[in-house]
Amino acid sequence: MSEQHTEFSSESTSPKGEGPYVSSGVRLAAAWSWRGLVIVAAAFVALYLLSKVDIIVMPVLIALLLSALLTPMAALLGRHGWPRGLAAATVFVGMIVVVLGLLTLVGQQIYAGFSSLWDQVKEGVEAISTWLGSNPWGLDSGRLSEYVNMGLEKVTSVLESQSGEIASGALGAASSVGTFMTGLVLTLFTTFFFVYDGHKIFPWLVGLLPARARDRVDKAGVTGWWSLVQYVRVQILVAAVDSVGIGIGAICLQIPLVIPLMVLVFLGSFIPIVGAVVTGFVAVVVALVSKGIVSAVIMLIVVLAVQQIEGHVLQPFVMGKAVSVHPLAVVLAVSAGGFMFGILGALFAVPLVACGNTVVQSLAGRDPIAENQAKAAAAKEEKRRKKEAKRAARG
Repeated sequence: MSEQHTEFSSESTSPKGEGPYVSSGVRLAAAWSWRGLVIVAAAFVALYLLSKVDIIVMPVLIALLLSALLTPMAALLGRHGWPRGLAAATVFVGMIVVVLGLLTLVGQQIYAGFSSLWDQVKEGVEAISTWLGSNPWGLDSGRLSEYVNMGLEKVTSVLESQSGEIASGALGAASSVGTFMTGLVLTLFTTFFFVYDGHKIFPWLVGLLPARARDRVDKAGVTGWWSLVQYVRVQILVAAVDSVGIGIGAICLQIPLVIPLMVLVFLGSFIPIVGAVVTGFVAVVVALVSKGIVSAVIMLIVVLAVQQIEGHVLQPFVMGKAVSVHPLAVVLAVSAGGFMFGILGALFAVPLVACGNTVVQSLAGRDPIAENQAKAAAAKEEKRRKKEAKRAARG
């Protein structure tokens, strides 16, 4: 009996002392599981804490994108002998002047074209009223007027009952304006010092780490910054293609407010997918109220064509190649960011994935910058060889 008990105990206990009835596969799965849960919990807590200080986090993130655009310009001026402070101030003030100039141009165009657009809107409304007066659906005009009056009365009663909430909403809007102005000032202030003193800020942060980790973290930070710069450059190209494409369609259809529409499309394109849809819808609405249903349909076709080029060529392939992220990862990142955090999530999804990808690769011992340069050189050499082979075949 004792021999049987000894045999049972020896079979139920693993030879390495892992405990009874627990195989190595289960222990491995458990080890991965609790570590994964810890990582997910840490990420959730980090996002929660950041959401509590979003008035600081969002301006800093936007400042990073702006500084990724301005820092190479300041560095170019520095290589031509400009003092660092003067170079940073020049590109910073230049950015503000360009933005204010665009806003002024848009305001003038809207002011100049609004009266004619309003006249066209009134003509469109009168045409719709005349069409409805012709009794297209076989309805009695008196009954139709009764329905309209009932709708107006219901809208009025709803507005009266919700007057308190409307007033509180107005106060909330005023508070949002104050928050926006605070964030704008913080964004501009942070952008300038990122451009002017960024070469000192990051080394100071790296200096807080243990000595043996500083070199690798410094290299990872440089590669991540390079990815962010590449992202901003390519995103400007994407926004310009969207703006010019929709602007050409608007000019051919002789739609008013072309310049404001182009500026709106350019700015909206910095929010992947969502921005293009919203600004394209605005262009179609302007075409509808100014030129009619036929022009609106044509404008819709133009917008869809431009969005197809952006969604299937520029965003996945050009963007993916520039930031070393697979096209599928670009699409999934934008979708996930927009679903979880709205417009801001869609705006920061791709740069976050791009920087994270290069940083992780660098920490793992790889050099994404050198690899991309080697791939580009190999592709260029292969293209040159093909050209030479074609010339030799013709000769």
